[in-house]
Amino acid sequence: MPTFTTIHDVPIALLDENDPTLAGDRDVTDLFGELWEHRPEIVVVPVGRLSADFFELRTRVAGDIMQKFVNYHLRLVILGDISDHVAASGSLAGLVRESNQGRHIWFLSTLDELTERLGG
Repeated sequence: MPTFTTIHDVPIALLDENDPTLAGDRDVTDLFGELWEHRPEIVVVPVGRLSADFFELRTRVAGDIMQKFVNYHLRLVILGDISDHVAASGSLAGLVRESNQGRHIWFLSTLDELTERLGG
């Protein structure tokens, strides 16, 4: 069950790492139904909630999930250490770098990083 908070006046849904894996856009659609009444602007997804396919860009899972967030006008934060995945894939490293320069999808290690970004 997600928890809801506000950081620098931004409503946030923090997903629990122990809840079911988000393996595709259908899982994300179901999640949005669960979050809808709380109206978060940002959804924080722990790395452990993502299927291994998310980090294999050729599977298109990451693209499908990320696009679903964009379509629903929700910002996405992937939270946790993905350094092993990034080291193994230049394409993923590029995606993380580009995403972190934007406003809609961020790959961050800690909630403190999110707080800093939202405060700046």
